[in-house]
Amino acid sequence: MLPIVDHLLDVLNLERTPFRTYAVTALLLLFVGIIARALLKIMLFIQEYSANAKRLRCFPEPPRRSWILGHLGMFFPNEEGMQEVSKQVSKLTYYIKTWMGPVIPLISLIHPDTIKPVVAAPASIAPKDELFYGFLKPWLGDGLLLSRGEKWVRHRRLLTPAFHFDILKHYVKIFNQSTDIMHAKWRRLCTKGPVFLDMFEHISLMTLDSLLKCTFSYDSDCQEKPSDYIAAIYDLSQLIVEREHCLPHHFDFIYRFSSNGRKFQRACRIVHEFTANVVQQRKKALQEKGSANWNKSKKGKTQDFIDILLLSKDEDGNTLSDQEMRDEVDTFMFEGHDTTASGLSWILYNLASHPKYQEKCREEVTQLLKGESTHLEWDDLSLLPFTTMCIKESLRLHPPVTAVSRRCTEDIAMPDGKVIPKGNISLISIYGTHHNPAVWPNPEVYDPYRFDPSSTDERSSHAFVPFSAGPRNCIGQNFAMAEMKVVLALTLLNFKVALDPNRVVRRKPELILRAEGGLWLQVEALKSKS
Repeated sequence: MLPIVDHLLDVLNLERTPFRTYAVTALLLLFVGIIARALLKIMLFIQEYSANAKRLRCFPEPPRRSWILGHLGMFFPNEEGMQEVSKQVSKLTYYIKTWMGPVIPLISLIHPDTIKPVVAAPASIAPKDELFYGFLKPWLGDGLLLSRGEKWVRHRRLLTPAFHFDILKHYVKIFNQSTDIMHAKWRRLCTKGPVFLDMFEHISLMTLDSLLKCTFSYDSDCQEKPSDYIAAIYDLSQLIVEREHCLPHHFDFIYRFSSNGRKFQRACRIVHEFTANVVQQRKKALQEKGSANWNKSKKGKTQDFIDILLLSKDEDGNTLSDQEMRDEVDTFMFEGHDTTASGLSWILYNLASHPKYQEKCREEVTQLLKGESTHLEWDDLSLLPFTTMCIKESLRLHPPVTAVSRRCTEDIAMPDGKVIPKGNISLISIYGTHHNPAVWPNPEVYDPYRFDPSSTDERSSHAFVPFSAGPRNCIGQNFAMAEMKVVLALTLLNFKVALDPNRVVRRKPELILRAEGGLWLQVEALKSKS
């Protein structure tokens, strides 16, 4: 080492004093140490990567585009990408292994037998993966969608009563009211005859209107006039999708200073301030009245989501903090409106594509109401068997959420003896499973009779998973199904929908399944019953 130091001192034209010699020696040792540590990390990474890749060799994969890209670009979020998924599912049946670049493997599960071990695993063993869900964190915080461990268990237990049937049945009145507002707008547009409307635009505003009433008892009038809060929610959803597709924006320090990053932060502030103000006002009212008087004042009225959160207590008598309530409300708003809007839009599209099924649903609704009412009650929802079959078949063919991801914190054994090693990402491909010909014969055909109660006895419980399954399934699935039944029934009672012959519908999977350029249908008003 000393000859090297002497040479450096000569090069730097430094005097050979003991202090300078020791200083340069120390710097050299530090530099060597940093290089050695980096090399050690690289070697450990290569060792771990090689061991993991070796364990994953048993999972089948389609041909890669290249060593560098892996399968990137093979499954774009567009119509061609979805067709490619269907093509690979028909070949591989149980799993599809893909690589994001050269080093990140994904195991897509596309069959009930392989989905079940992952979704049935405790939430601590297969939590949500931050690679896919991390972008939502600044908006949704640590709510039920993103939380994990004991916090998730506690919050799931506290929120479950909010979706009990005794609570949901009061929301049916709100679903009717919001649908009436949308239909009144449609009738004004149809005064001169049938018109073409973008289902996503109209229905997402309607479901957002319903959700604001169910969550906050807040009449936003968002179906008729703009709102900063509504605009912020739409901006956040769009910005997250754009960030996902821009690799440099995956890094927080870059995204924060980009124009989109600043727009995202601004929209987050608007949403958080709105939610926090409502929570604070409601909390203050509860403290002033006391729980007993609060409950009395709510008698005969619909309890909204915030009411239930404020009164929820765990086994130790602890309530949710203001921050926890805000996170749960923001999560409910995010998960509750866009997914239902997607489901309803595609249901109407499928019924427009199959007029005979549309007419049969309309007859069922007309027969149920018998001209005596134009609204549905909670008990009516169980009396629409064929309409329910049509809804389920549409959720199979066009699931609003096409995939959910889990990162395995332990090895997970599959029924065929394969093992998904700890640390890997499992993609539960809802779309892939629903389009798997080994599970659903002629999977691209819309056939509501698949869900005839008499024909589902032998089907796996994990063959149809539009709301996921297992401990982390969608807590609001009964809420969503009730809203879809009400909106669909009233829409078919009042309107006829048909395809636009001049448009080709191209699917676009984003946070939810959309259509490129919107999902346009011809809407024709039927004679109203007066």
